[in-house]
Amino acid sequence: MNHPKALTKDQIAERSRGESYQQMLDKESNPVPDSLRESTDTYLGSDNLSVDRYFSPEFQKLEEDKLWNRTWLAACRESELTQAGSYFVYDISKYSIVLTRTEAGEIKAYYNACLHRGRQLRKDCGTAREFKCPFHGFRWSLDGDFLGAPCEWDFPHIEKETFTLPQVKVDTWGGWVFINMDLEAQSLASYLGILPEHFDRWKPENTFKAMHIEKVIECNWKVAWEAFIESYHTVQTHPQILPYLGDSNSQYDCWGDNISRTISPMGVVSPHLDNIRPDQTVNDWLEHGAWLTDQAKVEVPEGMSARQWLAEYYFKHYSEQYQTDLGSFCTQSEIMDSILYSVFPNFAPWAGFHPNLTYRMKPYGNDPQMCTMEIIVLMRFPEGTERPADCGVQKLGKDQLFSEAEGLEGGLGRVFDQDFSNLKMVQKGMHNLQSGEVVLANYQEIRIRHFNQTLDKYLNA
Repeated sequence: MNHPKALTKDQIAERSRGESYQQMLDKESNPVPDSLRESTDTYLGSDNLSVDRYFSPEFQKLEEDKLWNRTWLAACRESELTQAGSYFVYDISKYSIVLTRTEAGEIKAYYNACLHRGRQLRKDCGTAREFKCPFHGFRWSLDGDFLGAPCEWDFPHIEKETFTLPQVKVDTWGGWVFINMDLEAQSLASYLGILPEHFDRWKPENTFKAMHIEKVIECNWKVAWEAFIESYHTVQTHPQILPYLGDSNSQYDCWGDNISRTISPMGVVSPHLDNIRPDQTVNDWLEHGAWLTDQAKVEVPEGMSARQWLAEYYFKHYSEQYQTDLGSFCTQSEIMDSILYSVFPNFAPWAGFHPNLTYRMKPYGNDPQMCTMEIIVLMRFPEGTERPADCGVQKLGKDQLFSEAEGLEGGLGRVFDQDFSNLKMVQKGMHNLQSGEVVLANYQEIRIRHFNQTLDKYLNA
């Protein structure tokens, strides 16, 4: 197939009728970190995607056999395994892994199954001094060593020294605990590529979990995933945020197989709108999109842009909250923009000095047309103070709205509800695509193409 020539960044900015993100960075008063100045010129072709991957049981079986057990997966926060005996169960597809902190302080992870009759050893999370099967009482230490069982005389064929819980690989980054079931897999550091270097400035390890929502959605996990790695849908799906979101000004980047990024500037008017005054941008943002606001109407001083006003507003509020002077080093972009990275296959952390959203999507059991989506909010706290306790998980069913969750009652919850209303309709509609294929934009949906090309590498290996 002959592909059309890829557009340059300048051509994209010109067609979007607005400044590019890099041109916005040129106006920053504080030094811009190198990570934000990076801009890849990736072109991945114009091929369509077969819809089979979104509802075929055979495709889901391939993912089960070749994806989830061969990639690095963000399982939990280190702060959820704080003391010896703390455990956390991570389930994905048919797999269940139990993570724990040993007496020596090491984090280990095991397949969550008793070696006797296969009963799961643990569910959810908690604290225990050993792994004892609730079915027949077989016992293992936190280090996975076999401790014994009732009537051991009846098992002369068990060699205690080798009857240990099978482990999976464990590593940490940014306060997250990752697992990989492939014992021959590359290191986590190698897998993450540029991510640790980019995030070193923002230090996500110095945060606590302030919100965690898990919702069942009637669509394939990839349908949900792909909806959150492009901003192209904003103009139609989220019209109320166009006065303060530069949707088609967004920058899209891809590195290697595993890392990609969207940066969507906030506090600027969408190129799809005309004649929006700074006052409207600021007040719409404070009403619908702000984390911190007293809902008071404001007037933007003559000559000041809405982006400048909002940046100063957030420098003030978050400097007080974090007990540090953000205005002395932080850029406007880092305090307000949507800087969304993704780690293949299903982990998407935001970056910056504002509260950081994180997304995860997973299959729902063995149904290829259902999934769960997690929205996690990580918050900073003043350096030198005690880390606040992590929150629990709010679980929502398929018929509940995101805006029903505590903490998402306002504008942000409405945005997620708008996304949710699309997802199950996409899942249904794809069955009726007579071409049997999904069509993608070359630039604004490049992360979807990048993701699926990496997915195919695993499934075809």
